[in-house]
Amino acid sequence: MNTSGTSSNVVTIIKPTAGWQLSDFKELQEYQDLFFFLVWRDIKVIYAQTIFGFAWAIFNPLVQIVVFSVIFGNIAKLSTEGIPYTLFATLGVIPWAYMSQGMGASSQSLISGKGMLGKIYFPRLIFPLTPLLSKLLDFGISMVIVLGVMVYFRVSPTWNLVYLPIFFMMMILVPAGVGLWFSSLAIRFRDIRFMMQFMLQMLMYSAPIVYSASSIPDAYRVFYSLNPIVGVIEGYRACLLGLPIQWIYIWPGMIIAIGIFVSGAIYFKRTEFLMVDVI
Repeated sequence: MNTSGTSSNVVTIIKPTAGWQLSDFKELQEYQDLFFFLVWRDIKVIYAQTIFGFAWAIFNPLVQIVVFSVIFGNIAKLSTEGIPYTLFATLGVIPWAYMSQGMGASSQSLISGKGMLGKIYFPRLIFPLTPLLSKLLDFGISMVIVLGVMVYFRVSPTWNLVYLPIFFMMMILVPAGVGLWFSSLAIRFRDIRFMMQFMLQMLMYSAPIVYSASSIPDAYRVFYSLNPIVGVIEGYRACLLGLPIQWIYIWPGMIIAIGIFVSGAIYFKRTEFLMVDVI
């Protein structure tokens, strides 16, 4: 019996969203258990019943580094401004491997998880973000290659390392924004999967992974820096090798990365009510 004279009933009013709104990232906290369960499931699915297990996280980028070093370093002899090509390629391949795998998996996350979409409610935002967290394990393991190569070439850490978290967050932000956009589009247009494969190939050669950004003529350097992947790769190299950070060519990519993420979150929220019906 209520003796205080006030009602203890709580009324919850649910209203449909209207207009263009940003995705509710705070809602992820309420479903954090499900979020981390899906991340852990992704990790186990990738490495379940494998012979080498987590060693694949080292083997895959290591093969790329060796191939690039032989073809572009020894045969083509591309200029790297005095940096040993193996070291140069390693610091480009490792962050690129995370971003490319993250963009590919995130863009198809709603399609691969369609069996769960119509059963219960939970933030659909979990789907494109889950691969980005699970792939961080691969990135962390592959950093063993970076440390090994830096020790081999006797590279000493500098104060530039204090800027590394900025480029780490940018490395996550880029595939997150692309994943939000393309996962929303993929449920309506199934050829997005083929478009993503083509885009990843183009992005790889449009970023300074196998060549130095300094080889780009100054007249086109600012336009070239609009590619946010350029800022990530250049930032990683500068932080780990102690090189001067060319902020004038990094800020444009940062602004574009934030723009892609924010617009992707808005578009994802806009199309969220269609996902169950369309997929």
